[in-house]
Amino acid sequence: MSNASTASTVVIVGGGIGGLAAALAAAGQGHQVTVLERGTFTELGAGIQIAANGMAALDRLGIGAQVRADAVAVDELRFHNGVSGQHVASMPLGEPYRRRFGWPYLVVHRGELHRMLVDACRSAPSVLLRPAAEVTGYQQDGRGVRVGLGDGETLRCDALVGADGIRSVVREQLVGDGAPKVAGITVYRSVIPMDQVPADLRSNSVCWWAGPCCHLVHYPIAGGTHLNLAPSSENGATTAFSSVPVDDARVREEFAALGGTAQRLVALGRDWKAWALLDRDPVDVWTDNRVVLLGDAAHPMLHYVAQGACQALEDAVVLGEALAESEDLPRAFAGYNAARRRRTAAVQRLSRESIRLWHCAGADARRRDKAMAGMSDQDMYDYVGWMHRARGVGGRAVDADVA
Repeated sequence: MSNASTASTVVIVGGGIGGLAAALAAAGQGHQVTVLERGTFTELGAGIQIAANGMAALDRLGIGAQVRADAVAVDELRFHNGVSGQHVASMPLGEPYRRRFGWPYLVVHRGELHRMLVDACRSAPSVLLRPAAEVTGYQQDGRGVRVGLGDGETLRCDALVGADGIRSVVREQLVGDGAPKVAGITVYRSVIPMDQVPADLRSNSVCWWAGPCCHLVHYPIAGGTHLNLAPSSENGATTAFSSVPVDDARVREEFAALGGTAQRLVALGRDWKAWALLDRDPVDVWTDNRVVLLGDAAHPMLHYVAQGACQALEDAVVLGEALAESEDLPRAFAGYNAARRRRTAAVQRLSRESIRLWHCAGADARRRDKAMAGMSDQDMYDYVGWMHRARGVGGRAVDADVA
């Protein structure tokens, strides 16, 4: 990235994947960046899928090679009827996928990706990482932004980026749409050593097992040494919670509707933790003069199309490009907002709509299986093409390419 713009001081709230990626993008344009994280610079969770558009962004941010060295290049996305166990359809992710989209489809441990971003930020002279810095709000005028911290300190900066997640303090002040919605779905996560997985259950693929009001996803991570298990259930959860330990027996009971093979996979899980899925409606405006939102703070999305992290990484690159194009920060932020809002809203909507696809039963499930079984590889690529193409990465015309 070129250093085309005059150096400004940029404060980023939130030290997750999106916030750290934004720090690298802004620093790459010559800005002085401070990342504020209310806790420590660590990441919870397990596996994460990175489609071609996410890998393109990571290459632009300068850490694509490190991610490739640790990630697993999976062979295909495999879809099964989770009740009957029938393999319904697959989307190949090898050379044909790379030729179509220009980059590979990889899976990696979320914590490892986060560590790589932290290391890259720490190696950047113009990026400062500040843990234990809780932001309470901001004020701005024509000269800049004042950021209030919980200990009474006030930071002054030229621009503020809210990358502080779905419960964003910055969003609450900028958009004011209240607390996120509890989606009534719980996702459970477990990571187990691959040597504890029976040989017939090992697969170098992202595997989906769809059942009534539930599904299971699993794939290898950490260079193939561990298996990531992530079953989800429409169990009517009404309160928000994250990383809550859950008994093995409860998880097995919750997914009892799944058939034998999927049941064996669920039974492998240990030390389960649970998260209630949260959601927000898309909004058109994420910017207010010198303040802007990014990632889940701007457009949180359910995990059903595995694009949350990829869209945050795209945000970071497009934000960096906008900063390179204009030294007028409010104008740059408005341009970034305009370039991203339709695309991310389309992914948000598809993520919601996909619940009906993966969680249906009876005649609906049979129609789904028949339709998917009739899709060719090219049909599969066409279906995901608008998401997986590296739009907005090295070219800002993003909104022309939505569903």
